[in-house]
Amino acid sequence: MSIRRISSGGIYEPKIGYCRAVVAGDWIHVSGTVAAPLVEGGDPPEGAPAQTVSALQIIEKALKEAGATFADVVRVNYVLPDAREFEACWPALSAAFAGNPPAAMMIEAGLIDPKYRIEIEVTAYKPGL
Repeated sequence: MSIRRISSGGIYEPKIGYCRAVVAGDWIHVSGTVAAPLVEGGDPPEGAPAQTVSALQIIEKALKEAGATFADVVRVNYVLPDAREFEACWPALSAAFAGNPPAAMMIEAGLIDPKYRIEIEVTAYKPGL
């Protein structure tokens, strides 16, 4: 099985030692993704809904580079520091996943920086990669 690593150039990747996604055979594992700016000191968009859109854009780019789309996502995990903000994110999440809904879970937990309101992690399956 071949393994390919995809970097997004995010500010946390070199600091922590991870990559945005790993393609392992037919599987694509996309790391937990926040609406992190690509430059140090930048701020994410305000609020969980806008950060959801931004995180999904980062994830979509990684999936595309891997040769997949949101339709190939089979599992998604959401982490929010305040679960009460989750419902406001549903429209963006539904736009990305409703056509091919994956298995999902949401937990309330602290994130790497309090300015982040949501983190999204996905696993996709794309036979023939």
